[in-house]
Amino acid sequence: MKLRRWQDECLNLALSHYSQHRHFLCLATPGAGKSILAAELTRRMMASRQIDLVLCFSPSVTVAEGLCLAMEERLARRLDGALGAAGGSYTYQSLMFFKPEFWSMLDHHRVLVIFDEIHHCSGTTPDNANAWGEEILLRIQEKAAFTLALTGTPWRSDKAPIVLSRYLGPEGRIQVDYQYGLREAIRDGVCRTPRISLIENDHVSITGPDAQIRMFSSLRDLFAEEGSAYSILIQQEQAIRYMLASACTRLEKIRHSNPAAAGLVIAASVKHAERVVQLLRADDQQVTVVSYHHPDSATTIQQFRSGTSGWIVSVGMISEGTDIPRLQVCCYLSPIKTELHYRQVLGRVLRRTAATNQEAWLYTFAEPKLVEYANRIAEDIPEVEVVVREASPPKVTPFAILMGDHSAQDDIANQPQVELSQVNLDSIPSETLIATNGKAALENRYSWGAFREAVIATFDSPFHS
Repeated sequence: MKLRRWQDECLNLALSHYSQHRHFLCLATPGAGKSILAAELTRRMMASRQIDLVLCFSPSVTVAEGLCLAMEERLARRLDGALGAAGGSYTYQSLMFFKPEFWSMLDHHRVLVIFDEIHHCSGTTPDNANAWGEEILLRIQEKAAFTLALTGTPWRSDKAPIVLSRYLGPEGRIQVDYQYGLREAIRDGVCRTPRISLIENDHVSITGPDAQIRMFSSLRDLFAEEGSAYSILIQQEQAIRYMLASACTRLEKIRHSNPAAAGLVIAASVKHAERVVQLLRADDQQVTVVSYHHPDSATTIQQFRSGTSGWIVSVGMISEGTDIPRLQVCCYLSPIKTELHYRQVLGRVLRRTAATNQEAWLYTFAEPKLVEYANRIAEDIPEVEVVVREASPPKVTPFAILMGDHSAQDDIANQPQVELSQVNLDSIPSETLIATNGKAALENRYSWGAFREAVIATFDSPFHS
């Protein structure tokens, strides 16, 4: 397999770097092909007898298995950790459970240790490190022959330093040894150009526990006054229906030319995901669901990767590092509002394929932080499109949210609701570009019919920075 230009550049730079330094940090945008880079670097270092073994660590079982497959294909050797293998591929969680005999291999062999999505591990000393970072500092930093750290998002939500990294200047900017950003990946045809669809509403009402109704002219105004409104909004069935309808219409158009193209929904919780699945199936969509509660999710993801079904709904399983190139549409219904998570999710639809249509769509509600991230991406990359759809039915009634005290065990499907006047998607004009000089401007609003629904968000997924 021929390497991409950036992979070849990074590989040669790493080989030169290792003549004087032990640690190398590569920043490459999600979808650029970091696993192939790591596998080829390992192959060359083994062929030149610079290393004897390779250990790989990743944030999830799915990512660890993907990296293992890439390594085994490139090395033509097993990476199962058994006797005679070239090494092993593990999750960061496993760092806590290896016996001393395992770590002794670093004393007796030249080992390359690869860290995928290294930003999950923090700390400069054992005193300020998280659990995974502490293990790396104590067990690997001074004993590995070489390390290769990979990331597509070189920062942490808690602002803690990433393990094995260098920071310079008053702002403490991270120093990377090689950088390949989304702008370059789009230029080289490695990644798709994303289109970010921000769903707005210019007629919003909220009913408080005291039964008083307040009106808002935008979701931004609502979220500014009611900090919990976003978490409730992503649970509102009619809001979910609206986003899914828009995304399904988009995916259907893409599948006319790319029959295998697929969509991803990032859900807030297992219960939330189950409701999303019900709504998609009610619309005759083929749906797969994966979460930490579902057995053998890694196998399910692998089957979906090579299949042709339309949608996969995920809770904490496909936010980063998971390679499903046929994904081209994503609905962001996650309660997480960090830029790290947002960019990792966007990366799931960016990997180019040989298919005719290479559109990549991300649908989100116009929550201020998410709008800010979209603006930032558009400023950095003028090719990125931030769009809205003009969807104003003849009669618009308020978008209503009922606030109050509700049991965390309430099921969305059992909450009181009223009929919503239907929006005819066939009559909606096509998307209108509103990015000007790379700066997104919310000049048009989504609008949809009225509804009232009492819900409470139930977040039962183990998200972390």
